[in-house]
Amino acid sequence: MPAETHSHQQPLDREAVAVLVCEQLAEILGVDPDTVTLDARIREDLDADDLALIDLADAVEAELGERTVGARIDDDDLLELRTVGDAVDCLLARVAPEADE
Repeated sequence: MPAETHSHQQPLDREAVAVLVCEQLAEILGVDPDTVTLDARIREDLDADDLALIDLADAVEAELGERTVGARIDDDDLLELRTVGDAVDCLLARVAPEADE
């Protein structure tokens, strides 16, 4: 995507990151997107494993990397998360530390 189009994208906020995380998790896990809610427990409710969380980090970095230059997500941070909402908060802090919640 050309750099000049980035200024036309919505700012990163919790809602935007939540939509991205839920969409990516549904795709990675091959589940109905309606089951991926912020309250869903990552391992218990969605049956996600460590590899799925690492794939999530990679997908978020790829999607948002150009808009948040230098943003890196440490895979180890994701492995300790319990809910999708926890993942959203963790990822938001990594890719947009200046964003308001």
